[in-house]
Amino acid sequence: MVDSIQMFRDKLQAYMDLKGLRSTSQRRTVTEVFFRSKGHLSIEDVLLEVRVEDPGVGYATVYRTLKLLKECGLALERHFGDGVSRYEIAHENDHHDHLICTDCNAIVEFEDEAIEVLQEQLAKRHGYLLRGHKHELYGVCPACQAKRAG
Repeated sequence: MVDSIQMFRDKLQAYMDLKGLRSTSQRRTVTEVFFRSKGHLSIEDVLLEVRVEDPGVGYATVYRTLKLLKECGLALERHFGDGVSRYEIAHENDHHDHLICTDCNAIVEFEDEAIEVLQEQLAKRHGYLLRGHKHELYGVCPACQAKRAG
C-alpha cells in the first residue's frame, strides 16, 4: 500500500506539473486522506476526514482536488442512483462490480469471473468488442431486510 501511495503521489505531481498547477498544503492533505481511504466516499465524507487533520480546508478545495484526481486517472467518480457523487481510488487493472442497498445506500464490491465471461460472450454474440463496463446491482441488504422483518 505504501508503494501504491507513492506511485499515486508521483503520478499526481507529474500531472500537476504538466498542467502548471502548484501543490498546496491543503491539496496535499486532501490527496493523502483520499489515498489512505477505502470504499466509496462522497465529497462530504472526504471533507470530514480532512478536517480532522486540517480544520481550515473547505468544501471547494475538496471538490476541486477530487476533480483533479479524477482528471489525472487516480480517482473514479461513481453515481449509484441516490444523487450523490462518490469517489474511489482508481487502481490499475482492478475491476470490480457493486451491490447497492436501496434502503441504506450500503455498497458492497464484488468480483465474479462467471459474470465477466458471460459479459464477454454476450458482447461477442452481438458483434461488440468490449472496452469496459459498469455493473451495479440494486437491492436490499441483509441488515435492512432484518429491520423490515423485525
